[in-house]
Amino acid sequence: MANPQLTNVRPLPFRTVAGGLLPLFDGQSLHDPMDDSHLLHLSNQLQASLDLDEILSQFSDEIKPYVAHNYLGYTHEHKSCAFSTGKNGRHRLSYQLSLQDERLGKLVLSRGSKFSKKETQEVEQLIGALLYPLRNALLYHEAIRAAQKDALTGAGNRAALNEALGREIEVAQRHGRSLGMIIFDIDHFKKINDTYGHSTGDCLLKALTHTAEDTIRLSDQLFRYGGEEFIVLLPETKLKGVKNLAERIRRNVEALDCACEGNHIRMTASFGVATLNPDEGEESFFIRADKALYKAKHAGRNCTRVAD
Repeated sequence: MANPQLTNVRPLPFRTVAGGLLPLFDGQSLHDPMDDSHLLHLSNQLQASLDLDEILSQFSDEIKPYVAHNYLGYTHEHKSCAFSTGKNGRHRLSYQLSLQDERLGKLVLSRGSKFSKKETQEVEQLIGALLYPLRNALLYHEAIRAAQKDALTGAGNRAALNEALGREIEVAQRHGRSLGMIIFDIDHFKKINDTYGHSTGDCLLKALTHTAEDTIRLSDQLFRYGGEEFIVLLPETKLKGVKNLAERIRRNVEALDCACEGNHIRMTASFGVATLNPDEGEESFFIRADKALYKAKHAGRNCTRVAD
């Protein structure tokens, strides 16, 4: 992979944003570059990984001898990427990154004291070594996301659920936090398919997914477990909050009037909810929530039931 060209210089374009001027940085520096060997070493170090968090963390560590900072943050809204390390300070250097007209997100460095002109120059040169590794990591991130999405609904698939569930349980138990789970499915879905056809069933699955995604919080995660069954993971949420969210989804689904294949169809869904017990594993957690769903089915459907 070719290293970014750092020797050509031209003025950085600026645009006005809240809080001041935000440079659009594309690897071209206003100033003469530092020793190319340092930049080449940094670029090679960063290209050793495709993990976005690892690359940004290493970048922060590697540039501290040149530009001391207490905080490094990164966001890419369109790709739903966010990273931060350290404690944010009063004084900031902010850059919108791009490479060959491709936007790569926003990078922020901050600390308690002002950055000198020399440090600003060095940051602009050092960022040049980050651009290609960052772009590669973003491409890898997108490929992983695509592989973990359900093709029909766009919700996370079963592989994504398995990964997220293990991670969320580990975090919850390590920090003593709560974790909620909602399992729900469409009532009488087989009858709907038999009556209207599978294309109508697919239409309803998409409508339910959109409704659930519009109802859950940004911190919650939605997955299609299989068929008409879906799962929501709710970090740091106690039982009352889990049940309340399940009820909101249930009411919103019940209120839908879906136009599918020329037919206006209404549907309902049943919900089972649970919260993680201390030292509980993935299988036990899932089974308890699933049993609560069956309780809702036996209670007449279109309702929410809580795990024992």
